[in-house]
Amino acid sequence: MAVSDTRLAQIAARFSEIEARLASGTLEGKDFVAASRDFSELEPVARAAAEVQAMRAELASLATIDDPEMRELAAEEIARIESELPEAEHRLALAMLPRDSADSRSAMLEIRAGTGGDEAALFAADLLRMYERYAAEQGWRIEVVSANASDIGGFKEVVAQINGNGVFAKLKFESGVHRVQRVPVTESGGRIHTSAATVAVLPEPDEVDVAIEDKDLKIDVYRASGAGGQHVNTTDSAVRITHLPTGTVVTCQDGRSQHKNKAQAMLVLRARLYEAQRDAAQGEEAAARKAMVGSGDRSERIRTYNFPQGRVTDHRINLTLHRLTEVLEGPGLGELIDALIAEDQAKRLAALGE
Repeated sequence: MAVSDTRLAQIAARFSEIEARLASGTLEGKDFVAASRDFSELEPVARAAAEVQAMRAELASLATIDDPEMRELAAEEIARIESELPEAEHRLALAMLPRDSADSRSAMLEIRAGTGGDEAALFAADLLRMYERYAAEQGWRIEVVSANASDIGGFKEVVAQINGNGVFAKLKFESGVHRVQRVPVTESGGRIHTSAATVAVLPEPDEVDVAIEDKDLKIDVYRASGAGGQHVNTTDSAVRITHLPTGTVVTCQDGRSQHKNKAQAMLVLRARLYEAQRDAAQGEEAAARKAMVGSGDRSERIRTYNFPQGRVTDHRINLTLHRLTEVLEGPGLGELIDALIAEDQAKRLAALGE
């Protein structure tokens, strides 16, 4: 998918315009935020376009050389540029792919134990630690918003907020069913069990993205239960919020104060409503996304972690890594995520006819 010289010039002009607006010092508030976002989104495209533009210009210049003594050197340089130009044009095509509007956002991570009882809850805790380590490597900040702990140290359900640039772009393909095959700590006979946990990654909306009216909310407070310290069962700090128009229910009981639990529950509610709005609005785009590396639906089995063989298999791209420990520690997860993103990009480029 070669980009025309006219289009390259348009990209350069648009980027220069945004740079000038930011440098003018006249932008404030929302205007400055919007211009900064436009700059960060267009910068990689402009950089790739400038590289292609420079290479094409140099080719055109070299082609005009008539000096017999310089012609041989020019021919060598032309051959070098012509061999490198397709890769530069490919990088530009990748940079120009339409982006998910939520890619730059922070995200809410929801992990729920599935089939497998206590073992599934322990696996949910393993997945949370895996994402915590990966987030640390990326320089993101992760905070548990709500957790429903199991009796033996795992999680029946845990929700975490991950703050940083481009969190959703990196983690959006993690949504789905994660399956584990191993000998549970509760198994005395040494038999391998298969358990599962579901993961959902939701982009975190701004308040303006989702309008929630007080009249649409039913808020219940009650006493927290389960592990959590001396405050549990002593005060009505737990909060359950029901969004009446959609029937969406969010609970939070981790914090010591009712006020904090309510604020955290609202964060989760806003993220779930925003994702529902996105799914409804995207329509055909959502169907196309499903044809890439998966829909991100939590009902879809996406990955198996096999402890006896020390391997992890992502079923969507048929990629197996025999480095289970590295994946659970974070670095190996990055390799899986990068492979998923590359596969998605390749399929979208093919759909555009490159």
